[in-house]
Amino acid sequence: QVQLQESGPGLVKPSQTLSLTCTVSGGSITTNSYYWTWIRQPPGKGLEYMGAIGYRGGTYYSPSLKSRTSISRNTSKNQFTLQLNSVTPEDTTVYYCAAGVGWGTFGCWGQGTQVTVSS
Repeated sequence: QVQLQESGPGLVKPSQTLSLTCTVSGGSITTNSYYWTWIRQPPGKGLEYMGAIGYRGGTYYSPSLKSRTSISRNTSKNQFTLQLNSVTPEDTTVYYCAAGVGWGTFGCWGQGTQVTVSS
């Protein structure tokens, strides 16, 4: 069973870069057909897809966040990472990593990590 765990700073200053890591256990991030996704849930709103990295390393981004988002992976550590540039207080929310077989599927979720953007 694949398990995911987010990690990273809980507090980021405005204009800085938010960086979160998702550590995968119980499976490899290079497993055929798996996609590894970052999702967030702004306060009072629904889940927001941010982007994903596929088992071959290809990346996919939400058009609304593409200019500020980068997703990468470290296969030796079985981790994938989110970087969100030029953060503002509006980026304050809970961030989740998720995984599924096929793009756009989320069968497994991390517990989520709260990130606050504040000076």
